Amino acid sequence: MGFSDQVGRFRAGNPSPLYLQLQQLIREGINSHLLGQGDAIPAERDLATEYDVSRITVRKAIGGLVEEGLLTRRRGAGTFVAGRVEKSFSKLSSFSEDMAARGRAASSRWISRASGTVNPEEAMALDLSPGAPVLRFHRIRSADDVPMALEYSTIAGYCLPSVEAVGDSLYEALEAAGNRPTRALQRLRAVPFGLEQAKMLGVDAGAPGLLIERRGFLRDGRAAEFTRSYYRGDAYDFVAELTDL
Repeated sequence: MGFSDQVGRFRAGNPSPLYLQLQQLIREGINSHLLGQGDAIPAERDLATEYDVSRITVRKAIGGLVEEGLLTRRRGAGTFVAGRVEKSFSKLSSFSEDMAARGRAASSRWISRASGTVNPEEAMALDLSPGAPVLRFHRIRSADDVPMALEYSTIAGYCLPSVEAVGDSLYEALEAAGNRPTRALQRLRAVPFGLEQAKMLGVDAGAPGLLIERRGFLRDGRAAEFTRSYYRGDAYDFVAELTDL
């Protein structure tokens, strides 16, 4: 059975542009679960043949759905139905814990991890004196082998014995050392991905991302963590519960 047999055909007499009609057919296929999260959609050339439209029309239709967050492009692999993740701001949790709670397998690819002395930005964020030791971790975070985020963490030297103490989960290592943060301040803003960041996450340069800056604190009030995480805008929703208390 062909793709068009599953999601339908253009409706006769529809005055909408062809790319919008194709978008709507794919959207209906997703909403009716004919296309599930993580499913690949046909290649552009196959869609063009199926619906007797130009590759430009198909590319424009898919590009719009990528911007909506319904589809995601994986460099060298194709276009897939996006599996969005909701990240709550109401609980202090790690990436690994978030993925486990959603039944997804978290993994990391290390870019670098090293010890050093604090730089001016880190000293301000962590309230450390010049020359204080810190541990730095840079990695790509993935869920079910799909790159989701870039993470740059700086940990105060008194919180971990060495960089080798960290495996898959930074927070597990901090908890094992008795220095897991108990509260945090977070700031979120929208950013476009630069060329190198986009390449690491398998998205297009300039694609929308979400930057979260987190400062984590120990129970005694000392700063422990300064982390900047760049999340894919097509894969994450951030949720906060608000009350009037």
